[in-house]
Amino acid sequence: MSEECLATVEINQDLCSRCCVCYSICPYEAINYDREADKVQIDIQKCQVCGICPSACPVSAIKIAYYDYDHLLDYVDCVRKNNPSDTLVLMCRGNSPSTCEVEEILADQGLNVKDYIPLRLPCSGRIPTDFVFKTLNSGVKNIISVQCEDHFCRYKEGTKINARRFQLSKNVLKQLGFDENALKVVKYSRKAIYKTEECVGCDKCVFICPYEAITAEPFATPNINLEKCVGCGACALVCPHQAIEVKGFEFDNVLQRYSEVANKLKARSNTPTLLTFVCQWSEFSALDNPNSVFKGKNAMVLEVPCFKALDPVHVINALQCGFDGVMGVVCSAKDCKLEEGRDVAERNLDVLKIVLNRLGLQQRFEYYEASPRCESEFKKALDKFYTKLAALPQKEVAVEEAK
Repeated sequence: MSEECLATVEINQDLCSRCCVCYSICPYEAINYDREADKVQIDIQKCQVCGICPSACPVSAIKIAYYDYDHLLDYVDCVRKNNPSDTLVLMCRGNSPSTCEVEEILADQGLNVKDYIPLRLPCSGRIPTDFVFKTLNSGVKNIISVQCEDHFCRYKEGTKINARRFQLSKNVLKQLGFDENALKVVKYSRKAIYKTEECVGCDKCVFICPYEAITAEPFATPNINLEKCVGCGACALVCPHQAIEVKGFEFDNVLQRYSEVANKLKARSNTPTLLTFVCQWSEFSALDNPNSVFKGKNAMVLEVPCFKALDPVHVINALQCGFDGVMGVVCSAKDCKLEEGRDVAERNLDVLKIVLNRLGLQQRFEYYEASPRCESEFKKALDKFYTKLAALPQKEVAVEEAK
């Protein structure tokens, strides 16, 4: 691993008190205590950069490259200058896609919230208690944490940890004379949405679901067990009539978002146009700060819930729309948060490569496995691919084919 990878999460041994709270709380057993050396160490190969350990450290001895305490506070302060809302909504990536229909989610819970400060995180478990008190002290009156349901937390224990912290914070707020209802927890997990009237009963979704959340019914449409569904999108990928989709990542929704963009990008610059599909969990910076990662590039980035939901049709269609290149950025098999059924995604990738080869488009697609552990590795791969695209003839925009 490069130095950037090794420095993504670090423990300052001079500050560390060897309390081993981080060791006891890590969901991935990535933290060890070396008794002989009297050191608490992080195994970066196991670390998933969930952020739970730095948020739990009582002496702030653990530093993390993403969403650290100071940057979280700075973000809230910066947004409040333009949006003086008194409500902060914390959202986990797993339950809030980039389209952010947060108001709808909250309305289902009986919360009528229109004006709010959104803060999207890889995991709700990385919010330290100090951040809650500091934010409330700054003028924010309500904090709503939209957490994944316990069994669907992508970081195993993040939801439970955050729920406990919020309960403890409520107790302290009450003792200090604050309104304990200033902190609210909403449990929500993204699921597949089934439109039975569109279903033809082919049962492809039944066979493809890696979590056995869909069962066939005799003389009827399949049944979805929402208690098992994790919203990976594998079923939506194989449905021939779009009768089953993941909310926020609907086929037509995604198609509409990029189908006319190539034309606009080409009108803006004569540099290569690039569409990048990024898995929610693979590359934080590309999704949270695309202007920085793609600076100087004529590019658009779209989020996918999982490698299994990276539809090969969108890759082909984007190139036919006029994009000069398409890049798929996903987690490695080791880092996948929804590892069940990864073989399905890999088979789709193999088929995509065959089709691209037949169409003579193989040089215009790049598949890259990324990890938030490696802070600058994706940027290097992106620059290399973009340089490659610049050497190829630019594609013509075919608006009619995009429709």
